[in-house]
Amino acid sequence: MSQPTINIVAVEPAGDYRLRLTFDDGMEQIVDFKSFLTHARHPDIRAYLDPAMFSTFHIEYGDLVWGDYDLCFPIIDLYRNQLEHKNSQEEAA
Repeated sequence: MSQPTINIVAVEPAGDYRLRLTFDDGMEQIVDFKSFLTHARHPDIRAYLDPAMFSTFHIEYGDLVWGDYDLCFPIIDLYRNQLEHKNSQEEAA
């Protein structure tokens, strides 16, 4: 038996690098992306620390994306409000 698909149906800014996400089952989460962005090593991801770039998010096919999927996250992580960022040193430990 497969799990039902979860989609984002609405997104709005909630201050700083936080977004209020509403899912199709009525669940709402305020997700803070600042830690993820500040710990990212890749310059293309860190570029989203620019508030103007961060504000370019949109919903596409039920996913939260920036650009042409330049930045996106697994929907289940957003639903659970559990963004993780591990660098290679943490993974090796």
